[in-house]
Amino acid sequence: MTRRLVLATRNAHKVTELRAILAEAGLGPDVELVGADAYPEIPDVKETGTTFAENALLKARALAEATGLPAVADDSGLCVDVLGGAPGIFSARWAGRHGDDQANLDLLLAQLSDIDAPHRAAHFACAAALVLPDGTARVTEGRLTGTLRHTPAGTGGFGYDPILQPDTETRTCAELTPDEKNAISHRGKAFRALAPQIAELLR
Repeated sequence: MTRRLVLATRNAHKVTELRAILAEAGLGPDVELVGADAYPEIPDVKETGTTFAENALLKARALAEATGLPAVADDSGLCVDVLGGAPGIFSARWAGRHGDDQANLDLLLAQLSDIDAPHRAAHFACAAALVLPDGTARVTEGRLTGTLRHTPAGTGGFGYDPILQPDTETRTCAELTPDEKNAISHRGKAFRALAPQIAELLR
């Protein structure tokens, strides 16, 4: 029997990325993954939490309640050491308008323009949440550490990918192939940790 699992995002890049990560983690053809676009009548959830985990749970819980289906969500962002962990949970709306990747990137680079390479440490953080219609919930987290470039490089990925160079790499996240990125990404780590729990709870 095929079980439908709803991904609490309307971001097409994230849907594609999460499908690949969960498939690679062993969620087979008996689990149908759909994005929140499959339910246009359900409004977006306000991310009022103060942590990535709280926001991921808010989104997954709201979608599970609205659809009556198991739902997964993530909340992720870029945390810059010299900015005290900002943009953090405000990463997607750092420049004021939600989802304007270029404006967010430009603002952050301007704020860090006089910061030298040794002090440009940062990490991507992700919390992944699964919520079942009965209220059962699980949360896992992942992190990708690196250094921020002074100028963007690469055309892949999204968000702040063009400026974060992982510690294990000479390229930015936007210069990696999707498979290379998924193998080391914060989102990949969080969802690979969550995948066995999804498989167990959907049995």
